[in-house]
Amino acid sequence: MAEEVKLLGLWASPYSLRVELVLKLKGIQYQYIEEDLFNKSPLLLKSNPVHKKIPVLIHNGKPIAESLVILEYIDETWKNNPILPENPYDRAIARFWAKFIDEKIVQTASKFRSANEEEKEQILEELGEQLKVIEKELEGKEFFGGESIGYVDVVAFLLVYSFQVRQEVMQKDWINEEKFPVLCKWMGKLHEIDVVNQCLPPKDKHYAYLRARIEAAKSASK
Repeated sequence: MAEEVKLLGLWASPYSLRVELVLKLKGIQYQYIEEDLFNKSPLLLKSNPVHKKIPVLIHNGKPIAESLVILEYIDETWKNNPILPENPYDRAIARFWAKFIDEKIVQTASKFRSANEEEKEQILEELGEQLKVIEKELEGKEFFGGESIGYVDVVAFLLVYSFQVRQEVMQKDWINEEKFPVLCKWMGKLHEIDVVNQCLPPKDKHYAYLRARIEAAKSASK
């Protein structure tokens, strides 16, 4: 029986792009279904009735929600090109850093949209401190996963990339080689991998999308 793999996602979502990247790294054929989050499809609502969010992976009719859960499911189901280490301790450490990224860095960044200018400066300072923590973990390594791209690389890269695109749109410069030399060098290495670049949204389209979201947030706060 042929494997049937579908991914319900959003083209600009780093969480959806995480899943796409791992599917591509493993050479898994899948059907991508773009979701409109303002008009969610019956398939999304049925597949993720608890959170009603993307991404959702549907494997042979069975849905799996939440990006980190999906990444681990893919790695356990398709054994080629593993993204998680084989050693239980190393796997636990990888999960720790992925959780740190999603529970600390993402939560801090999520406060930015509704913050005033003074609060935004404080948030950027806090984000900088958190990025320094993961940069320290990366010191002396090619990738978080060792010599090849792994679980934490996938989780961190697409988030940092989204920060970089947003700062370009906002004409800021808080993630740069002077402040984050190790992190920026690592980002450069990942950009050399063809399959990574294949997953990234077109820059012009991404810029326009973020500008629209920033303007919408400004209008909502008036």
